[in-house]
Amino acid sequence: MFEVRRLQINYKTLEEFQKFREFGLEELSMKEDLEANIVENDSESPFYGIYDNDLLVARMSLYKIDGKYDRYFQPAQDYYELWKLEVLPDYRSKDYGTALVNHAKSFGAPIKTNSRCRADDFWLKMGFTPVKYNLMRDRGENPYVWLPESVELQD
Repeated sequence: MFEVRRLQINYKTLEEFQKFREFGLEELSMKEDLEANIVENDSESPFYGIYDNDLLVARMSLYKIDGKYDRYFQPAQDYYELWKLEVLPDYRSKDYGTALVNHAKSFGAPIKTNSRCRADDFWLKMGFTPVKYNLMRDRGENPYVWLPESVELQD
């Protein structure tokens, strides 16, 4: 349906990111990540997106986290942390966000994310489960996780 592409870390992508609506502290985390890692045409980018014609209309960051840092899944293992899923306002409710999340799921590893902007219903619809808050582990985050078969939550 939609082609999800790994975005290159370059100045063109940085320019495309500036079309997205949030330029507060949350936006800076993704923009600063990109700026800090700019290497022309780097294919190991953690950024993924969907284009409509030549316009980037949806994006996410997907970072692979080493299993030695896993505090969520049983057995402990590498997992993905999905950050900053965003769709341009004129392209919302057209399944672009769903396509990005399904792309992340296609890697077959557990996924952790944090619900923002009252997006709890979206994450539940996508098969994510809210994690019981643990002050020491979650440090103010509101984590949701997606579990592939044979993976459970840690106690």
